[in-house]
Amino acid sequence: MELPRGDAIPESDSDAMPVSRRYAWVVFGVTFCLLLSDYMSRQVLNAVFPHLKTEWALSDAQLGTLSGIVSLAVGVLAFPLSLLADRWGRIRSLVLMAMLWSLATLGCALARDFQHLFVARFLVGVGEAAYGSVGLAVVLSVFPARLRATITGMFLAGGMIGSVLGISGGGLIAQHFGWRAAFAGMATFGMLLTLCYPFIVSERRIAPVAPQQASRNARPKLRELIGSRSVICAYAGSGVQVFVSGALLAWLPSYLNRTYGMTIAQAALVAAIFVLSSAAGMALCGNLCDRVGRDSPAAKLSLAIAYCLSCFVLLAIAFHLPPGVPQLILIGLGMFVGAGTVGPAGAMVANLTPAPIHGTAFATLSLANNLLGLAPGPIVVGVLADAYGLTAALQFVPFVCLVSAFIFACARRRYRDDLQQIEMRVRVA
Repeated sequence: MELPRGDAIPESDSDAMPVSRRYAWVVFGVTFCLLLSDYMSRQVLNAVFPHLKTEWALSDAQLGTLSGIVSLAVGVLAFPLSLLADRWGRIRSLVLMAMLWSLATLGCALARDFQHLFVARFLVGVGEAAYGSVGLAVVLSVFPARLRATITGMFLAGGMIGSVLGISGGGLIAQHFGWRAAFAGMATFGMLLTLCYPFIVSERRIAPVAPQQASRNARPKLRELIGSRSVICAYAGSGVQVFVSGALLAWLPSYLNRTYGMTIAQAALVAAIFVLSSAAGMALCGNLCDRVGRDSPAAKLSLAIAYCLSCFVLLAIAFHLPPGVPQLILIGLGMFVGAGTVGPAGAMVANLTPAPIHGTAFATLSLANNLLGLAPGPIVVGVLADAYGLTAALQFVPFVCLVSAFIFACARRRYRDDLQQIEMRVRVA
């Protein structure tokens, strides 16, 4: 049996635009802006590490914990909250999430000690827990299936761009007005966006999409979230690879401050350039996967493997070079290709799970990304930095790419067969 062109299931979904093209991009735009706020609130902390270290005499392990607790909360709560959002209403859920993380970020600005800041950061994670998964499900629901890797890469690149704005903007604000003002600024931006969102995007306006999806996938069971080896490998491979991004996002500003002697603001701006490189990698590498994989499903996985291996080579060389321009260039290139696995992993999850539970499916992907990558990345590097120094800790990071490459290679062996089985089940239904 031949697969439909573009790995779509079924083929009729491949080219159909569920809503008007203009409104689809409006939905993408405003949901993307809230994702920016999500990551601005999350990553502003990394820009003020030096301030907190000086003012409160915190260790690197404590700083890493303040960063990692958000990802840990996201990882633990993403699945149950996304499941509730799929059933209660995705748009209403997104608005409540955004208001919670914005208020919690304001709480960070008011923290009096490490314990208070830790609790506020945990609440930031609670608010952000399901936004990436539910927001991605909303966005994918208004675009055709043939664009899944592209839209996934473009949307999730908002996490990197938001990180850039959080790190660079937070660094500049903290430099001139103090670290508390940096948190307050991010909180204000998030609350304003949240108040506008429900007036632009509503369940009623995207409702025509739901009946079409439900008719093809009546009452999908949650076991279909892990119904194939390929989708399990997609979750695991993505999560392991994200360890690299989580570690570098948290520690590059401090590395530039300590190794290159940059000021806090300078280090934040340079780190922001690296994060933009990751954002570009998500979007461009995702688009390449859609183009290359239109006639060959396994080609997407081959590209994901190539991205992992290229990231390993580039970063392994970079962190063994002395400080200088060549090192900075290689770090930027490594982050570009390393982020390229986001698009193909998201497309695999969308292709291998029923549309009505896509929010929960992407929550499972988010769970893997956070528990395997974003949460342990900053913490592991912080612990290693306390023991061996920050440079030695960062030299460890690239080896994680080899593990993710192996997992994607396992997925490649089963992907085509699993797609065929999904297509047969859809046709029978």
